[in-house]
Amino acid sequence: MPDGAVPVLEVKDLKTVFRVRGGEIHAVNSVSFDLRAGELLGVVGESGSGKSVTMMSLLDLLPSPPAEVRNGTVMLGDRDLLKVDAETMRSIRGGEVGFIFQDPMTSLNPVFTVGFQIMEPLRSHMGLSKAKARDRAVELLELVGIPDARSRLKDYPHQFSGGMRQRVMIAIALACDPKVLIADEPTTALDVTIQAQILELIKDLRQKLGMAIIWITHDLGVIAGIADRVMVMYGGQVVEQGPVREVFANPAHPYTRALLQTMPKLHGARETKLRVIEGQPPMLGRHPESCPFRDRCGHAFDRCAAENPARRQLGENHDVACHWDHREGKP
Repeated sequence: MPDGAVPVLEVKDLKTVFRVRGGEIHAVNSVSFDLRAGELLGVVGESGSGKSVTMMSLLDLLPSPPAEVRNGTVMLGDRDLLKVDAETMRSIRGGEVGFIFQDPMTSLNPVFTVGFQIMEPLRSHMGLSKAKARDRAVELLELVGIPDARSRLKDYPHQFSGGMRQRVMIAIALACDPKVLIADEPTTALDVTIQAQILELIKDLRQKLGMAIIWITHDLGVIAGIADRVMVMYGGQVVEQGPVREVFANPAHPYTRALLQTMPKLHGARETKLRVIEGQPPMLGRHPESCPFRDRCGHAFDRCAAENPARRQLGENHDVACHWDHREGKP
């Protein structure tokens, strides 16, 4: 994390629920984190842990109803994004904050050319003329590594490969020079070779543009390679966060340790047996009053069922939400 950098984004006590027949789903429960200029924050956790819902809550991207942000502040500079009007939020989305979605084929509009879709935010957010927007669109396609960029502006999404479509999505997200870029598992649908190319592209763009990035993924290997800091989520909560090297070398939460143990490993020419996390994720039908991981945790004791642990500091920028002291090996 850049030393002394000022946070560009500060999230405190964010809570999001989905109103459903017969009750509510508590999808995001008191999530707090910050993001500093030039930093890449990795957000990890299994499906249903609240990663995507948290980030979509920041930008009012969830359908309402059924979604409702119940509490929290999301400070982008001196503005609380949860209190701005709809017009201001539209100017922030795609302007100050870019968002790359998981599946580029469903995120890009199939009936408009790629050029039109890149030029649209340039004209609406930055007020560029059609000619200047076209020139900027060419620059963006070249920036993300698409050859013969000017001629490809007139092509439609189906004329691009999966990797090229994802590059187009990155170009759209970068169009207005955002302060923050949120990438929601952007390489999940791509093969390993294309995934590696996209990751190298993000590293390169981060160095060139100096933007802050939130990278949502379930792939810990990706986070090890690109992130400064990692935030581990489970049951709609942050259970551990800290510098990547510190968390990977000394994981303090049983869930973090379990996730790291599920990563495939090679010892010489021999593969070790793939580990799994026994049990099922928690039901989120009510606000958690106990530790959400207790039913799958080998260290659970009485207090885990009676009290949801608060996050406590372990060291500089490293905290954990757990009643078990992993260093002492006791409650």
